[in-house]
Amino acid sequence: MSLRLVLSASTAVAAAALIVGCGAMGASGGNSMGFFITSANPGKGGDLGGLAGADRYCQSLAASVGAGNKTWRAYLSNAALNGQPAVNARDRIGNGPWRNAKGVVIATSVADLHSANAKVGKDTSLTEKGEVVSGFGDEVNRHDILTGSRPDGTLAVPDPGKDTTCGNWTKSDGGSAIVGHHDHKGTNPDPVANASWNSSHGTRGCSVDQLKQSGSAGLMYCFASN
Repeated sequence: MSLRLVLSASTAVAAAALIVGCGAMGASGGNSMGFFITSANPGKGGDLGGLAGADRYCQSLAASVGAGNKTWRAYLSNAALNGQPAVNARDRIGNGPWRNAKGVVIATSVADLHSANAKVGKDTSLTEKGEVVSGFGDEVNRHDILTGSRPDGTLAVPDPGKDTTCGNWTKSDGGSAIVGHHDHKGTNPDPVANASWNSSHGTRGCSVDQLKQSGSAGLMYCFASN
């Protein structure tokens, strides 16, 4: 084989390796997304398998679109239970900034996320696939996003005998959870709560059907914590 052919073959091999390497980088490390709404519920309504199960679900959806190299956390609060302390959603999600699937910065920090400056809305709160979640006024309303939280991202402390977290995300029937309106729209008498992305009202229950009755598909917010 001539030197020219050897060099040509070597060049072709190197080029192919570069292409494969770039493709791998795009699949595992090139996705800047740090925030999304889950495109679907895992299948059991408010039973997400607890915080750990919700985190795993966020992680799996992120991995499906090439962002699995980050550590993902569900924006959910937990009530104090069985000797375990309460958990605040705002304390689980890292420091920011966070971008959506289109690269738009929705918040630069935890404080920014919980301020009027946050860019959390129907056009920016996209799924991991970069899709808009239907909301109030659409044929199918899915704007109620599970959080269990108050506007500042801390636990919505339940009254005695009440529930704000679907039994710390283990109930698929009965119970209730605080949800926010990702589109800042609805029919709440309280205009402040009506416009809140993370703390609008409680659901009618925790089953898939009960969630649907108040405009929820059991979706949740996911944030990259690193």
